[in-house]
Amino acid sequence: MQPYWYQDTSFYHLYPLGLTGAPPYNHNSAPVEHHLDQLYPWLEHAQTLGTRALYLGPVFESSTHGYDTRDYYHVDRRLGDNPALARFSDGLHQRGMHLVLDAVFNHVGREFWAFRDVLEKGERSVYVDWFENLRFGQTSPKGDPFSYESWQGHYDLVKLNLAHPDVRAHLFDAVRMWMEQFNIDGLRLDAADCIDFDFLRALRTFVKTRREDFWLMGEVVHGHYRDWVNEDTLDSVTNYAAYKGLYSSLSDKNYFEIAHTLENQFGEGGSCQGLYLYNFVDNHDVDRVASKLKDEQHLYPLYLLLFTIPGIPSIYYGSEWGIQGLKGEHTDAPLRPKLDLDALRNHPAHPALAGVIAKLGKIRVGSPALRHGDFKTLFINHQQFAFRRRVADETVLVILNSDLQEISLNLTLPDAQGEFFDLLNPGEVFTLYEGSLQVPVPPAWGRILKARR
Repeated sequence: MQPYWYQDTSFYHLYPLGLTGAPPYNHNSAPVEHHLDQLYPWLEHAQTLGTRALYLGPVFESSTHGYDTRDYYHVDRRLGDNPALARFSDGLHQRGMHLVLDAVFNHVGREFWAFRDVLEKGERSVYVDWFENLRFGQTSPKGDPFSYESWQGHYDLVKLNLAHPDVRAHLFDAVRMWMEQFNIDGLRLDAADCIDFDFLRALRTFVKTRREDFWLMGEVVHGHYRDWVNEDTLDSVTNYAAYKGLYSSLSDKNYFEIAHTLENQFGEGGSCQGLYLYNFVDNHDVDRVASKLKDEQHLYPLYLLLFTIPGIPSIYYGSEWGIQGLKGEHTDAPLRPKLDLDALRNHPAHPALAGVIAKLGKIRVGSPALRHGDFKTLFINHQQFAFRRRVADETVLVILNSDLQEISLNLTLPDAQGEFFDLLNPGEVFTLYEGSLQVPVPPAWGRILKARR
């Protein structure tokens, strides 16, 4: 059976409201601003990095940051309109790329039309039951004459009652429209770890009966990933379990951390064997990784690791040049800046990084073992880490060195034979001798060695 497209791809992640410099608040009376047009050059750039799919952050009518939805059926006027998104999707698909949109179904904003009806009509509103645990006779932190459930205590985000048949019909009809009008290939489900599994099962049935290869990925911060990723619910989840170890194993000189996580997930008997988790080093909710690392030279072994471990790698816009970004007090805006593509290309913080990522992306595209192979740790030390990825007809060894000095590593490979050539440095070949492979590894870098058949 051939893999689905999402098992072979890597992602580029855009947050359009930030990238395009859209106004921070959406005024209902404001005219449509066609900022989606600014995204076209980023498609070509994303392809140069070897990414084949675009995860496009929230695009539907909201009040502020996109996750406080007002209307699931209309593109946010700060970005454009429905025909503009349809044109963008057509242009993307003509490039052979796939489009995944943010689906914010756990909650809506207080300006969502049905919640406004409750604010106006009170108990007479026919939409009272659309919202989780909405109770009259109590007062909300916003001063409403009723209480309701929010997302993690943020009362600007009102939790939907996803068990209500009319709520489901409203959301599923929106998904149907997105599939038909915008030809989307999948959804990233915001706050999926807060959504009832029965809703996820129903959503899966809804989309998979229309398109078998439609991808459902959930934002899950904590939990056992197989609870979400299975034949009944989702195809993938955000791999937050590996996220921290990817950068802190470098900053703390402790490759044991990420090796332990990867072995538990993908090693022999691992809990996530066979799953294609969504891997990332930063995104719109967490600090830019260049701001997290103690030494920015470690950006290079970091991305080498991202593109060679099991799962689906994702690049967050701008981070391929090593831009900085830290959360502000009560705001994520610094993580979601307006960026100029030409300025970044002409004056990058790390001139070589985007080219390195593009090279890694090309290597991954050409390697079945890196996309689908098993995982086995070969060597682990505080600043060196080596592992094997293997499918039936290809074996690849990945060797990482976070030390700022070159090291020489001796790998014991009793079940291997012959030569290994370096995919990162064409022309460099290493020969196995009596079951051992002696490999010099450059500082703050690594090697990707493919067994010669």
